[in-house]
Amino acid sequence: MKKLIKIGAAVACLTTAVAATAPAYAEDVLYIPSLSYRTGPFAGGGTPNANGFADYFNMLNERDGGIGGVKIMLEECETGYSSKKGVECYESTKGKGALVYNPLSTGITLQLIPKAPVDKIPILSMGYGLSATAIGEKFPWTFNYPTTYWNQLSSILKYADSKGGLKGKKVGFIYLDVGYGKEPIPLLEILAKKMGFTITKYPVGVKEMQAQSSTWLKVRKDRPDWMIMWGWGAMNSTAVKEAAKIRFPLDRFIGNWWSGAHADMRPVGEAAKGYMAANFSGIGTSFPALQDVIKYVVDKGKSQVKSKDLVGDVLYNRGLFNAVVVAEAIRAAQKATGKKAITGADMRVGLETFKLTKERLKELGLEGFTAPIIASCKDHEGAGPVFIQQWDGKDWKRISDLIPPMNDIVRPLLEEAAAKYVADKPGWKTQTCK
Repeated sequence: MKKLIKIGAAVACLTTAVAATAPAYAEDVLYIPSLSYRTGPFAGGGTPNANGFADYFNMLNERDGGIGGVKIMLEECETGYSSKKGVECYESTKGKGALVYNPLSTGITLQLIPKAPVDKIPILSMGYGLSATAIGEKFPWTFNYPTTYWNQLSSILKYADSKGGLKGKKVGFIYLDVGYGKEPIPLLEILAKKMGFTITKYPVGVKEMQAQSSTWLKVRKDRPDWMIMWGWGAMNSTAVKEAAKIRFPLDRFIGNWWSGAHADMRPVGEAAKGYMAANFSGIGTSFPALQDVIKYVVDKGKSQVKSKDLVGDVLYNRGLFNAVVVAEAIRAAQKATGKKAITGADMRVGLETFKLTKERLKELGLEGFTAPIIASCKDHEGAGPVFIQQWDGKDWKRISDLIPPMNDIVRPLLEEAAAKYVADKPGWKTQTCK
């Protein structure tokens, strides 16, 4: 199911006219498909993400007239977090002048990676997807700024190690038993050997997300010193509830950035106090850019967000940050090509040249919202730092400084993984970066 997000009255009228006459949108709009999931078992996470993503573009249209004088047209296509539906959405929208795809699913990302160089439309899997795509020489068309799952895991382990050391300790890894959950396991096994801890894995099937009692009975028996979670959707709140039941110390339980949303912890409330999660984007609405979103979009009834109180939540801001990266890459592409209405190929150039510096973040009204990102040909992730947030019973609070990843260890491993990915693909096109 596709849904046009009519951003700006002029574009709304244009959409109706063009859709009736041609499959592609007019050249004087910036067309961005949004592979959203507002339905299905992960809708609680997909909905705020989609809202933040759409509302930022909406704000740019309302306040600035778009980007570089060109209006943005966002078209949502409902995937239900299904890889099959995600590919169908891709195929039905790629011919409309799509500039970039944000799959919001590791499974969908894996399906689209081989299609990107053929169709010349880049993939931005922001902080998720295949970690090896950080290697720009091997993956010219796929990006995962601001950091990969692998580097994120290394930052989480650095934090745990700073709290008394991990050598000789037991680390439990509970994960959704799909491609997303399995993605960081190779690095986890390598770092366990290097850092001297042991691992016990606890896979959770999609059908068992809300039935984890037996899993946590195993945790109680194994008595790990730390638990790390790669969860999503209802799995997260269920896991924290079960951890609390067996009296596992929640200040030794860390989720990744998809396991630390407001939607996850509000149903658990006070019982989740102490649980932690990684994050790389700001919390709350104190940022001028968020205030503009409220002023130009939410207060005018142009947002799908159900309550103004939900603006500023972790995943709403994550979606907004995703839109910021896309918007800045569009600006860079316009500057590099001299064109206002760019193509997917132009967008790839933008994704390799944009600079989200501290100064630029301040100009955007996002000072302190995230760490800077400097795009490059070689590095399609940025190896950005994360911070740790903790649930206080009612809200998330940041409790750490930015934690740089172990990139000196992780980068060579990513290079090996990238080389392995392309080794059996003789037609795969790489690039040379200066």
